[in-house]
Amino acid sequence: MEYRSLGRSGAKVSALCLGTMTWGGRTDEPAAQQILDFAMERGINFVDTANVYTRGVSEEILGRAMARDSKRDQLFVATKFTGNMGPGPNEGGSSRYHIMRACEASLRRLQTDRIDLYYVHFMDMVTPVDEVLGALDDLVRQGKVNYLGTSKWVPSLLAEAIMTSIHYGYSRFVAEQPPYNLLDRSVEKELVWTALRHGVGLVPWAPLATGILSGQYQSADDRPEGSRAAGNGINAARMTDAAVERAEQLKPLAEAKGLTLAQFSLAWLSQQPAVTAPILGVRELRHLESALPAFENPLTAAELDQVDAIAPPGSVVSDYWDQNTFSRIRPACLAHRRA
Repeated sequence: MEYRSLGRSGAKVSALCLGTMTWGGRTDEPAAQQILDFAMERGINFVDTANVYTRGVSEEILGRAMARDSKRDQLFVATKFTGNMGPGPNEGGSSRYHIMRACEASLRRLQTDRIDLYYVHFMDMVTPVDEVLGALDDLVRQGKVNYLGTSKWVPSLLAEAIMTSIHYGYSRFVAEQPPYNLLDRSVEKELVWTALRHGVGLVPWAPLATGILSGQYQSADDRPEGSRAAGNGINAARMTDAAVERAEQLKPLAEAKGLTLAQFSLAWLSQQPAVTAPILGVRELRHLESALPAFENPLTAAELDQVDAIAPPGSVVSDYWDQNTFSRIRPACLAHRRA
C-alpha cells in the first residue's frame, strides 16, 4: 500500500481510506471487526467515521475494534462533527459550545485520547468562521486533535478559513472531503486549485458514485430492491440516463486495463491532482478485497487522456456536489451571516 502526505502536513496516510458509515447499520460489529483487521493487514491505516453515522454507533464499533489487540496507535482516525446529535438547539452546528462537547463525546465513543483528523462535516452558514477556527485550534493545543479538515466546503469559504487561520496563528485545515468521481468532476473547476494552492489534501467520498461506477446498472430504471438507487431518495435522483451511459462508455477502458469498472474508477481518482486518498465505504469484506487491485496498476498518461475524452474535466452527469452542499444554505442563514 502506498502512503501519502495528508495535504501540507507531515502525516502519512494510506492511499485508500476505509469508510465506516454503515457500521452499526447494514454492517454488524463482527463484520466490521473483520473488515478492519483485513484492511490493516493490507496496509490501510486511514479510517473515516463521523459522530452522526448510525447515531454514534459507528464510532463505538470502531473504538471497540481498536481497543481489541491495541490497534489504536497503528491507525490514523478521522471523524466529524456538525450534524445534529439530539433535539436541543446546540446539539449540532459549528458553534464553540457544540464543538467542544462533540469532541469529548467522540473521544469517549472511540475510546481514545485524541482524534487524528477532525472534520467540520458541512458548512455552517450561521457561526462565524473565526469562532469555528478558534475552538478547533484550542482542541489541537490541548492535544485532543492532531489535524483539521472540512467536508463539502465551497472553495471561497475554505480559502477564507485558511487566511483567517494564518492571520490569527490558528491551526490550518489540511484536508477537505468533497464528492468526486467520474460522473461528477465539478471540483476540478475551482476546489482542486484552491486545495493545491493552500496545501489541502482532498479525501473524496462517493468515488464509485454510490454504486453507479460499479458497473452493476444497465439503465437508469435498473434499481434492485435494497440498492442505494432504489426508492425516491437523493441517491435515486443521481441515477440518470447520462450517468449510466457514461459508466457504460468507460467499461471498455477498464476491461482493456484488466480491471473492473470500480477498480478503474478508483485508480483514476487516486491519480488526480490534490487527491490524498479516496474513501471507500465498505459494507462487506468482499467490497474491500475487490478494490485493492486499483492501487497496484496505475493508469498511463494515454489512458488518462482516454478517460478525459469520455468524461471531460469539470463535467457533471450526476450531481453530488450541489445536492449535498447548497441545499443546506437557506436564505435565512445567509441573511443572518450578512447581519
